[in-house]
Amino acid sequence: MSPARSRRPALKPRKSPGQSRSAETVRTILEGAARVLEERGLDGYTTNAVAERAGVSIGSVYQYFPGKEALTAALVARETALLTAAVRAAPAAATPEDGLRRIVRACVAHQMARPRLALLLDREESRLQLADTLGSVAGDLTTALLALLARLGAALPAEPETAAGDLFALVRGMVDAAGERGERDGGALERRVLHAVHGYLGLPQAVA
Repeated sequence: MSPARSRRPALKPRKSPGQSRSAETVRTILEGAARVLEERGLDGYTTNAVAERAGVSIGSVYQYFPGKEALTAALVARETALLTAAVRAAPAAATPEDGLRRIVRACVAHQMARPRLALLLDREESRLQLADTLGSVAGDLTTALLALLARLGAALPAEPETAAGDLFALVRGMVDAAGERGERDGGALERRVLHAVHGYLGLPQAVA
């Protein structure tokens, strides 16, 4: 394999914004990138299109991002920030059952808030092998699930670490599959995922 083919694209920002005006420019560029993905898909996703949609020069884009792959990585990080915040707060719920519902709701909301964007970013996550972001989300979810399982006080179908991994796979698999199908009813998806979670754990089914 030649060096040109083995070289991975640069995924980290060229520099971090140090002032509020610079931070606002980066936010504008990222939102422009998100809108280009939603409106034009991956085929129309170019740095020139992002600059045009954001209302900035192409030089401003390259000032912060070496290419569209770095833009994509930054978008993935932005979109997962709210998800991870909600997941981290779930173990503080009044009951473990409510904590499980919060996790499911957060995952569904993450997918349904901007479904086309979420779908395309899911595909790009895999292509770009964004291990840091994916590992962080998986770690936060697993940690939250372990904390909730410890509070259940009921027999688990497997060791806690295995059960948490199973639940993570179940929730992510169902939510991602719904995104691939183009589902738009977040409430119905939440009920199905929660039903599956309760079924796996042998808990009484939640009242809709």
